[in-house]
Order: sequence, then C-alpha cells, then structure tokens
Amino acid sequence: MRRRTILIVDDVESNRDVLEGIFCDDYDILQAEDGYEALELVNENHEKIAAILLDIIMPGMDGIEVLRHLTRNGRLTHIPVFIITAEDGNEKLLNAYHLGAVDVIQKPFISEFVYFRINSVVELYRHRNDLEEVVNEQIEKLDRVNRSMVETLATLIEFRDCESGEHVRRICGLTEILMTAVSSMYPEYSVSKAEIDKIVSASILHDVGKIAIPDSILNKPGRLTKEEFEIMKTHTTRGCDILTQIPNVMEEGIFKYGYDICRHHHERWDGRGYPDGLKGDDISIWAQVVSVADVYDALTSPRVYKAAFSVEKAVQMINDGECGIFNPKVLDAFNSSLDIIKAQGNTEFAAEA
Repeated sequence: MRRRTILIVDDVESNRDVLEGIFCDDYDILQAEDGYEALELVNENHEKIAAILLDIIMPGMDGIEVLRHLTRNGRLTHIPVFIITAEDGNEKLLNAYHLGAVDVIQKPFISEFVYFRINSVVELYRHRNDLEEVVNEQIEKLDRVNRSMVETLATLIEFRDCESGEHVRRICGLTEILMTAVSSMYPEYSVSKAEIDKIVSASILHDVGKIAIPDSILNKPGRLTKEEFEIMKTHTTRGCDILTQIPNVMEEGIFKYGYDICRHHHERWDGRGYPDGLKGDDISIWAQVVSVADVYDALTSPRVYKAAFSVEKAVQMINDGECGIFNPKVLDAFNSSLDIIKAQGNTEFAAEA
C-alpha cells in the first residue's frame, strides 16, 4: 500500500522535528513553517496527505486562517486537521473546533500518545474515504445502467419509427439548451445542473409510447384521419404505461421526469393540448420545454408526411402560435437561444422552405 503523508505546520523547527520523529517510520513527512507554505503544500499534495498537524500561533498567517482556507476549499472533508498548541481551553481552540479541527495535541508531546491518537483518526478517515469511493463508483455504475436503459428504449422507438431515432437524440440537445436558458432567465423555473442532466436524459423517453402505435398510423405518409389522430394521441398515456413497468431499474429522478414528460409534452399553455388538458404552469416546466423542443425539431426535420421547414420559418410558426400556444417565458428563452441551437448543429436537417 502506498505510504501516506502527514503535513506538519509549525514555525518552531524543533517542534516539527519532534513530530516528524514520531511518524517518519510509517508516513512520509512534509513540513511547513508558516500558513502560506502550508496551503501551498496542501494544494500540491492534497490527494496523498492523510493528516495535518497545525500550530495555531504562527507569524503571518496563523493556524485559524489556514483552517478557514481549508474549510472554504473543501479539504477538511477528506483530511483531518489536529491543532498543535500549548494553550488549553482558550477562544482560539474553540474557534478551531468550529472551523473543523478534529482534535488538539498538547505541547509538550508524549510520543506514543500522539502517535496512537492521530493514527486512529487517520485510519477512520481512510476507511470513510474508501467507503465514499465505493459509493461513488456504485452511483456511476447506476448512472451507466440508467443511460443504457433510456438509450435502449430510444432504440426500440427507432426500430418502429424511422424518424424518431435521430429525433430523440436531437431533443436531448435542445432540451439542455432550453432548460439551461429558462432556469437562468427566470428564477421561478430555476433548476440545478444535476436536475437538468436528469431532465435531458428523461427527454429521450418523450415518445416511447409510439412503440404501441400501429405502423399504418405511425408511418403514414399523408394526413391522419380524426380517428387515426385519436389513436396517435394515446402514445402519451401508453408511454406512461410502459414506464410504470420498469421503475425499479431506472433512477428515481429520471423516472419521475420521464413519466411527466412522456404524458404532458403535448399539453399547451392555453389548455388545448392532450391528454389531460392542463393549462399554464399546471404543466411542469420540463414538459413545457420538451414540448417546444419537440415542435421545433419536427418542423425543421423532414417527415414522411412533409418536407423540412427552414429555421426562420419554423421560428416564425412557433412564435405566431401556428403550432399551439406556448409559455411566453419559454418562448423568450427559445428565441434567446437560437444562436446556440444553430451552433450545436440541431438544424442539420433544416432546409429552405
């Protein structure tokens, strides 16, 4: 196993040497004579430092200020800091504890006591860090499984519908752009980056219900009859039926967003959408965003029943309400993001009208 490192920070060289003598058989040692040097060594070696022994009283930057820096940059999450001091019970010690120091080592040093006390905490942190690493690996593995599940469902759609395979992939890019824009422009719709990532993954599922639509309707080259359109509309609810069969193999957030998007991406701001006739912000912001993305991509891509419209024509149709009524704030984010959408190649199938 790789030897771990202890950083000793004290402006008195003899104190540093005594502590080095206690730990040098089992640890590599780094020494710093002031707070500035200590922070520099931590930045350069934080991945291998197992503990920091930190004097409080030092010229220049003292131990309290070092602790503040370590707290701000998150180092104390993985590295225990022990205060070295000859003081007992003063305000500085209490301040050090509040800033995240784990223990106090009193001067003069009792070698065996210091060794066992610090080594026990180092081992505790090592096991905790190892466990955190295992948990993170499991989370990454679960994320890969979730992505694989979502992509598999998208592939199933592609086999049924020659248009939807590329369509769902473009929807991901459009959803990310629009969700990011809406979230930053309007605080009431603010969503974290982590949640946006889940929404983007879930957007792939918006048309999964098309698996249940007959080929004669799904790939019909002409306009659908009223009866056929009623059947096509059921892809929203049929998709939800499919998703409810697999909730335990999909990350909870992706399932939640995916179900909502699948059911409500054809709802409209004025309440004239389907299947539930939701109106205004009764429709979730992520379903509203995917709705705009879906319409934009459908307009600018060739379909079995139409040629592609130009970007300019598609934007005009969306803003003029020719494809349904949308949230003005979502449209504002859409119009503000057109340069980004074009730059990311989401209009590769666009043609002149």
